[in-house]
Amino acid sequence: MLSVEGDELRELLVKCWMTHDGMWFYNSYLEYGIRAANKLNKAAIKSLAPIELHRVTRALGIKLEGISSFDEVRAVIDGAFSIIGGDFMGFDYDFPEENILHWVMHRCFALEGMKMIGAYDDYECGVLYRVLCWLDCIGIGYEVEPRVEGCLMRESGVCEGVVRFAI
Repeated sequence: MLSVEGDELRELLVKCWMTHDGMWFYNSYLEYGIRAANKLNKAAIKSLAPIELHRVTRALGIKLEGISSFDEVRAVIDGAFSIIGGDFMGFDYDFPEENILHWVMHRCFALEGMKMIGAYDDYECGVLYRVLCWLDCIGIGYEVEPRVEGCLMRESGVCEGVVRFAI
C-alpha cells in the first residue's frame, strides 16, 4: 500500500525520473566526456519532447494539433509543468503579458548535479532546451532572450529570461 499520494506522489515520481536522467548523463559523461554527453543529452531531449508532450496533453485533454493562440500555448505549458515540474527544481515562470513567457531559476537542480559529478565547467543547459523543444513541437515561432548556449546560471549567476511567441 502506498503511503504517499497526490502531489507528494507526483513529486516522488518526478524526482525518480530526473535522477534517472542525471545518472544517464553521468554515465555518458564518464564514458564519452562532457562534449559527447551534452550532445547526447540534447539529442535525447529532442527525441523525447514530442512523445512527452503528446502524452501530457492527451492526459490533460488538451488538443496539441493546430495551436494558434497564446492562450492555447499557455495551457500546454501550464499543463506540462503541472505534471512534469517538481518543487525541488527551484524555478518559477509566469506570463507577464500577451505572448511572453518569463522564467527564473532560483537554483538549478541540473547544475547542482553537474557540480556533484565534476562536469560543472562545461555543462550545456538541458532544462531550458527541453522547454524549447516542447515549443518546437507545438510549431509556433518564438525568440529567447537571452540566448542560451551554455549555462546562464554558471556564466552570469542568474538564469532568467523571456520567450517571445510569434503568434
